[in-house]
Amino acid sequence: MEGIQFVTNDKGEKVAVLIDLARHGEMWEDIYDQLLAEERANDKRLPYETVRRRLVRSGKLRA
Repeated sequence: MEGIQFVTNDKGEKVAVLIDLARHGEMWEDIYDQLLAEERANDKRLPYETVRRRLVRSGKLRA
């Protein structure tokens, strides 16, 4: 695939990838978003009302 290059170790195993962001920038954004979602999957969650109150108090949201 043009714009995609694999980096291999001395055993010939793929260990990294180089992505031409000019050509595949949107694809990289999708990959990155997925990685972030997986990383944060077990983060502590707050109830909607708690978050809403904090945003209102900080002036980032109108009541």
